Amino acid sequence: MNRIKIIIFASILFNNFISGQLDPGAKQISLSHSDIAFSNDVFSLFTNPSGLAKIPSSQFGIYYSPSPFGIKEMANAYLAFNQTTDLGSFAVGLLNYGFNLYKENKFYLGYGNNYNEKFYYGFSAYYESIAIKNYGNVNFFNISIGGSYSLSKELFLGFAINDILRNKEYSPNSASVRSGISYMVLKNSVVHFSIFKQLNFPVSVCSGIEYDIIKYFSLRFGVQNNPDKYSAGAGINYSIFKVDYAVNQHKDLGLTHQLGILINF
Repeated sequence: MNRIKIIIFASILFNNFISGQLDPGAKQISLSHSDIAFSNDVFSLFTNPSGLAKIPSSQFGIYYSPSPFGIKEMANAYLAFNQTTDLGSFAVGLLNYGFNLYKENKFYLGYGNNYNEKFYYGFSAYYESIAIKNYGNVNFFNISIGGSYSLSKELFLGFAINDILRNKEYSPNSASVRSGISYMVLKNSVVHFSIFKQLNFPVSVCSGIEYDIIKYFSLRFGVQNNPDKYSAGAGINYSIFKVDYAVNQHKDLGLTHQLGILINF
C-alpha cells in the first residue's frame, strides 16, 4: 500500500510540474490549446475526441517533445492513427513519457461521429501504467468526452471533459473541463478562445490566432494564464504531409520545443 501511495504521489508531482506539456500536438500547443472548438486532426484523440469526426480520411500522427524545460528526462512522445469509416471515425493512440526511474505509458481508444455535419461528438478511453524504479507500478483507466457545434461556416463552439472517472485515493489525474469558441475572421485566419478548469486548480484563460500566410505555410501564436505561458509555432502543409513546430515559454520553467507530423492517406 505504501508503495502505491509513493507511486501516486510521484505521478501527481510530475503531471502537475509539466502541466499542459503532455497534451499534443504541436499545433495545439502553439495556440495554447485555445482551439478546443476547432479540433480537427488525429491529436483530437487526446484532447477533444469530437474532432476525430472532422478528419476526412485516414490519418497518422506523431508528436515529440525531446526536452521539456531543458530536462531530457521529461521527454514525451505520442503516436496516433485514425480510420474514417461510414460508421464514424475510430482512433488508437500511445503515449510514452519519462525515463528509467519514472515511466508512464498510456494506450488510447477513441471514436467520433457527427449529426448533419453540424454537431460533432466523440469519446476516448485510456489505460495507463505508471512505474517507479524500486517501487513497482500501478495502473489506471479513464475516459473523456467532447463535442463541437458549427454555428456557421465561420463560427464554432466546442467543449471537452477529460478524466471523468476519479478514484479519490489513487488516481493521479484530475478531472478537467475545457470549453471554447473559434471564429474564422478571414478565409486564411482563425481566432480561438477557451477556458480551462482542472479540479483543485484555478481557471485558465487561453487565446490564440493562426494565419495562413500562403497555401502551404501557417503561423500561430497563443497565450495562457494560470500558469502564465506564451507560445508560437509554424506549420508546413504539402501533399499528404503536415509538419508542425511549436515553442512554449513558461514564466518560471522556461522554454519547451515540440514537433508534430501528420500523414493523410
